[in-house]
Amino acid sequence: MNSTADKPQRNGIPMPLWLQGAFEAAQMFVISALIVFIPLAASWFTGGFAERDASVVARLAGQIWLLGHGVPLQLTMTSGPSSASVETGTFSLLPLGLALIPFLLSWRAGRRLARASYTDQLWQPLFGAVCIYAAAGLATAFVCSSPGASAPLIASMLIPLIPAGAGLIIGSRLEAGSWGRLIGVNAADWISRTSQDQRWAGSYAASVIRSGFVAAMAALSLSALLLTINIMGRWTDIVGVYQALRPGALGGATLTLGQLAFMPNLAIWTLAWSGGDGFSIGVGSTVSPLATSVAPVPPIPLLAALPTGDLSWGFAALIIPIMAGILAGWWFVRAGENHFDEWLSLKVRQRWLSLPASTIFLGAVIGAVTAFLCGILFWISQGSVGIGRLTQVGPDPLSAALWVGIEVGAGVMIGALVGPWLEGEGPALALPRRRTDGHEKSRAEHPAGSAE
Repeated sequence: MNSTADKPQRNGIPMPLWLQGAFEAAQMFVISALIVFIPLAASWFTGGFAERDASVVARLAGQIWLLGHGVPLQLTMTSGPSSASVETGTFSLLPLGLALIPFLLSWRAGRRLARASYTDQLWQPLFGAVCIYAAAGLATAFVCSSPGASAPLIASMLIPLIPAGAGLIIGSRLEAGSWGRLIGVNAADWISRTSQDQRWAGSYAASVIRSGFVAAMAALSLSALLLTINIMGRWTDIVGVYQALRPGALGGATLTLGQLAFMPNLAIWTLAWSGGDGFSIGVGSTVSPLATSVAPVPPIPLLAALPTGDLSWGFAALIIPIMAGILAGWWFVRAGENHFDEWLSLKVRQRWLSLPASTIFLGAVIGAVTAFLCGILFWISQGSVGIGRLTQVGPDPLSAALWVGIEVGAGVMIGALVGPWLEGEGPALALPRRRTDGHEKSRAEHPAGSAE
């Protein structure tokens, strides 16, 4: 990213910044739309659709494009000749794998726009990109809506900006190297005016948030590994569903791509399952470590990998969020920002009392951050498939996040106590060392209750 000091040294930009942002947004739209359209068109050419009208495929591609950006589709189905037999519903299950496409494309665009802009001019290409992408979503909803499936126009204009805008901002931030260089405002001066205790509190809170992120990502990664092992173990059942459907080579490839779009959802549902709360495939169904109780499900090959029957070994999966918590607690110890423990040890002379109190507090706050992050993942991964019993698919965000947060908090306490041993710093009962101005001073230099 260019700084304002570089302005006199440049001869100009090839095109206006707002136009460059609009061009990047148009490129994002075309590429993401083609990724959806090409498999559908190939299936249509080989007779995979009963309708021979190409406009049907184009409308379906537009509807899937909107769904991949998080726009809910309003479904209308007529089950008989009478108008009274019309059923309506909402398809709101977001395929997270498909949502990654506009996010990654906008990430790339954000980096390109940051390289082309000065610090105080980045808003111009970002504004142009946002306007064009919003217009593309609005036009797609207007053109591709049909009597059976339609998208709200305002939602189609605004919701696609969430993944696209997030990618633009993150890509620009990575290219700029710092938020201060990105927006032209540096928080270092404001931080320098705060007291040492306020800076310690801020660094403690920042380390807690980072540790919660580490725990959430570790738990999700281990859950994805568990999902992979389960799919490999049930591969014969999955292949049996493919053979029963007889989709053909191209139809099978399209079906596989559709399932890949929901693989991140399945990984998040596996996290909810390993946390103990589980998830549902339809109203009244339960998929949890205790047992699986579901009604007949659609003939989707990956659903053949659902755990069935009584699972006496199921609660062994609870080790996943606990292991993630241990990793986060160890990471927090490595960061060396446990200032709450340092402060508490100055207030409470009995180390056997201050250490458990600070450790329990650490587990609670990191567990709460992890529960919040996982709650967001659970919320965006669940939804409705439209009409009938499948109006409730996925985990319950609140209860599943609570389960994971409690287990991660327990793991954090273990990791925080074991961490000093792993780092070769001796037992956790040793007195903490509080840093000031880049140097460390022992507790003996700071009597209890004294201010530095």
